[in-house]
Amino acid sequence: MNMTLSLAPLVSLIAGILILLVPRLLNYIVAIYLIIIGLIGLFGRG
Repeated sequence: MNMTLSLAPLVSLIAGILILLVPRLLNYIVAIYLIIIGLIGLFGRG
């Protein structure tokens, strides 16, 4: 059985838990997420 784990749901889960624990992190998590998505969109995935 080959089990693959997508990155986006895992990152979302970790970010959600961190936001619940430390709400002040919300701005940083959203900013980092948007930067990463923007870079992937500009430069592609490989």
